[in-house]
Amino acid sequence: MSLPPGFLDELRNRTSLSRVVARKVAWDGRKSNAGKGDFWAPCPFHQEKSASFHVDDRKGYYYCFGCHAKGDAVSFVRETENVGFMEAVEILAREAGLPMPARDPAAAERADRRTLLQQVMEEAVKFYRLHLKTAAGADARAYLARKRRLDDAAWDRWDIGWSPENAQAVVTALSAKGIQPDLMVASGVVARSDSGRLYDRFHGRIIFPIRDARGRVISLGGRSLDPNARAKYLNGPETELFDKGRNLFNHAPAREAAGKGKALIVAEGYMDVIALCEAGFTGAVAPLGTAITEDQLRMLWRIHPEPVIALDGDAAGQRAALRVIDLALPLLEAGQGVRFATLPPGQDPDDLIGAGGAAAMQKVLDDAQPMVRLLWQRETEGKDFDSPERKAALRKSLRASVARIRDPDIRRYYIEAFRDFEQEIFRQRGASGARSFQPGYGASPGPSGGPRGQGGRRGLPWGQATGPAVRSETKATLLARVSAERVIEEMREQAILAVCLSHPQVIAPFEGSLDRLEMNETAHQALLHALLECHGTENAETLRARVSTTVGLPAIEKLMSSAHIAVLPAIKQPDNDALAIETLAEQLAKLNSERSLRREIEEAEGDMEGLVDEGLTWRLMKAADARNRAIKLNLDEMNEAGDDRAALSAQLQQLIDSEVWVKRRGPARKPEAGHPADPVIRPDDSLEPPDDDSDI
Repeated sequence: MSLPPGFLDELRNRTSLSRVVARKVAWDGRKSNAGKGDFWAPCPFHQEKSASFHVDDRKGYYYCFGCHAKGDAVSFVRETENVGFMEAVEILAREAGLPMPARDPAAAERADRRTLLQQVMEEAVKFYRLHLKTAAGADARAYLARKRRLDDAAWDRWDIGWSPENAQAVVTALSAKGIQPDLMVASGVVARSDSGRLYDRFHGRIIFPIRDARGRVISLGGRSLDPNARAKYLNGPETELFDKGRNLFNHAPAREAAGKGKALIVAEGYMDVIALCEAGFTGAVAPLGTAITEDQLRMLWRIHPEPVIALDGDAAGQRAALRVIDLALPLLEAGQGVRFATLPPGQDPDDLIGAGGAAAMQKVLDDAQPMVRLLWQRETEGKDFDSPERKAALRKSLRASVARIRDPDIRRYYIEAFRDFEQEIFRQRGASGARSFQPGYGASPGPSGGPRGQGGRRGLPWGQATGPAVRSETKATLLARVSAERVIEEMREQAILAVCLSHPQVIAPFEGSLDRLEMNETAHQALLHALLECHGTENAETLRARVSTTVGLPAIEKLMSSAHIAVLPAIKQPDNDALAIETLAEQLAKLNSERSLRREIEEAEGDMEGLVDEGLTWRLMKAADARNRAIKLNLDEMNEAGDDRAALSAQLQQLIDSEVWVKRRGPARKPEAGHPADPVIRPDDSLEPPDDDSDI
């Protein structure tokens, strides 16, 4: 259903965002100012104690400085109630007293038919529930109670029923309600034989109603008690109500549970979901007779950012998990992944809970592995990598899998994870005494024959540490915590934040660049958002006080107490705004150029299949040249330049304006009239690295 122009604007005008949000949060009275429409509270989307969730009631938008959730009243209802867009609009319109727009006649006719079909489904469910309590349902009750450990209350909670052996019983009952035969067949409850005779599709089966995201019955599932039955489980056919690839069993209750912080667990069948929910794992769902589809995976992500796939521990369950990996790789986004819980061989969730209780199932969920680990396991399990050729084949296979990931950041982190796994598995092989090649990305032999940095020594297994144990204070340093290439980026991020905190006047000229800047560290990102939100004051002390109310004073003190921050000329000279502007421009240029170089190299690794062509070489030379030119413009040179400072600043600004770090596709073209030529590498351009190590 499409909404007419202006309807959403009218809805937002009639809706008070603070009133909608107040149902889920408690306002912080110290920070909130109701008179100005300015409200603060702990965020409802992540666990925290401080009030970092901000609502601007006049503009109608909210933003969290912790988890970066943002939106308006419609998106808030969607996220907190776990409903779709139109459902959220209907909820707000009903509260605001705004009638929903009328639908076109064709849509109304389709909706009326769907309503009739849903009435057929509801009547059928009532019929089956009644027959479960009769003498004809004795065997079904015994099965549910003894084998599935479900009591009468559980039958009622799940609307479980029994379809009698008499295949005409439900047809007679629905006819008595005035339901026409064509509606019975269209609902999927009743089937028509070749001779035209109507019969119950599910006769002789335990019945499980299948409901949509709004809790309406759209189909049925049946479990046969006959060991000779052609199919143990039977789902209804696809109808106007039911598309098995676009629905999930227990969708609505699981969505509500996930909204309250429960884990979203994906099991294989109805009984697994029922067993999980009865044991307290109320965020359980199951696909409906098919492997998980792309639509179902997207539905799962709308419910929870990281569903746990808990498929059976048999070979079929493992194959299903691997199919999910292949399906999910191209769809991955930041904060949106999948984990896999491995059940004991031969057991499903119902078996595991029956044998070990909820604690056994909880342990399996706690041990769930991220998708990157399972992908690595798929490529390495049962294989031997005792030759360079086999290791190269592994690298090629992993690179092909990573290439399917569209998000460049996720792709980069997968590559880093595979590097770690490689080093781990081959280091273990080396420690066992095998003189095997260490294939870490970019690793090279050390002077003693082993890989550099691995402690290799002649006569000892490669990768075996020979030096003294690393001291705890060394492990706590920045260089030990993150990779070498990340150290410089993190220090530059700190420098940018420190300059902005000490010189509020420099934020406005660089606001666009700062707003687009992505920090590697979560704490840095939160501090940057707070600076952009609070800037406008001319006093550094006032700015720090305002920012500290959002991110906390310890975060600011930790930043400013760093040794490399204290020696920055812009920090040592708080009154020199010109120096602060130069420093900020320099740090932004260097950070962007270094990140672009790293991305170029990562993309080039994927392109280097076979011989390296001139185009690829050009890209790497271009990126390296941009980085070298940015590094040469360091603070020491600027301080020693004296009268040449203005020229250096102009050169730096020219580099920023031309975005020299941006990759150029295709060969250089001749300039047309009025258009400058693409930048090219000239033969006399220096590609040598700087003479000395540059400061941050």
